[in-house]
Amino acid sequence: MYQFELTEEQTAIRDTARAFARDVIIPVAGELDEHGTFPRDICAKAFDLGLMNVEVPEEYGGLGLGAFEHAIICEELSYGCVGVATTISANNLAATPIFLAGNHEQKKQYLGGLTGALSFASYATSEPDAGSDVAGLRCRYERKGDTFVLNGSKQWITNGGHADFIVIFATRDAATRHKGISAFIIPKGTPGLSIGKKENKMGQRCSNTTAIHLEDCAIPAANLLGAEGDGFKLAMATFDRTRPDIAAFGLGIMRRSIDESVKYAKERKTFGVPIAQHQAIQFIIADMAIAYEAGHLLTYKAATLLDRDQPSAMLSAYAKCFCADNAMRVATDAVQVFGGNGYVKEYPVEKLMRDAKLLQIYEGTSQVQRMVIAKRLLA
Repeated sequence: MYQFELTEEQTAIRDTARAFARDVIIPVAGELDEHGTFPRDICAKAFDLGLMNVEVPEEYGGLGLGAFEHAIICEELSYGCVGVATTISANNLAATPIFLAGNHEQKKQYLGGLTGALSFASYATSEPDAGSDVAGLRCRYERKGDTFVLNGSKQWITNGGHADFIVIFATRDAATRHKGISAFIIPKGTPGLSIGKKENKMGQRCSNTTAIHLEDCAIPAANLLGAEGDGFKLAMATFDRTRPDIAAFGLGIMRRSIDESVKYAKERKTFGVPIAQHQAIQFIIADMAIAYEAGHLLTYKAATLLDRDQPSAMLSAYAKCFCADNAMRVATDAVQVFGGNGYVKEYPVEKLMRDAKLLQIYEGTSQVQRMVIAKRLLA
């Protein structure tokens, strides 16, 4: 049985994140988007307020909150700007494989580093020729005594230009596909690690996205995360835990789209009456609300299973796919409600539409989510 009423503590977390989005993020979101400015100052305020690294266990300086609470925060932050929300939550993506497979010393050093002071971390599986096909990655590693040496490139890495450490997945032999993949922690400044160009993106423009290059990058054997050959399973387990966060981003975009559309529809007049009185507009807004409510239930159920230690690849894929696709549709419908005004930057909905598109792509495209779902249904 699933009960999604918020506790007093969860309500306080939601209200804190909601106020932060309203007072800190929304007033500058347009400017950050226009110039592609990394929101370090906003992240510093979020860090001080306890809105970053929330799932890191208390033992390592975190709040030890669950996936459910993190989803609540992700929705509220993305209501303000999903680019900012992506920047803040990327630490959780990088921390998850350490939480799942790291030893005590790795957790103490790297999770503790995230909570000790404002810092950033990145998660790197994608490559120029291997995005959703993680098993097809070609970044190579070889063991030389007590070190691992890595060569290759990674692409589309969130916070790549600001990361204090990066969790990188590489293979000892590309021909073995998923069986040869291992995970490594590479600190900033390691010789052979360099940051490539910053991507000039359509949406989520304040979120830093870069390439990463490895050229004879040598790291101690102690930086191996988990066991050799377990990297693919670790990457998939990480996505099962973090895809509900992307679903929650979609919820934030949907709710913002609905609120902006309702407000505008009551003010804008055509044929002598507010457009809210036209049935065509009413139906659009009603469908928006239906999608948001359904997505809410899927996301909360997926997060609840994670907090019960019952992670479900199916539920995570359901939630991510449904909320990403519907965030794009709802944001597009918001532009339609606004008409010509929706197409100009003076109003917020064109940004919502541009930002929403990436939800259908990162952490596994909507098509990959369908592959995951179909494979398990037909097994």
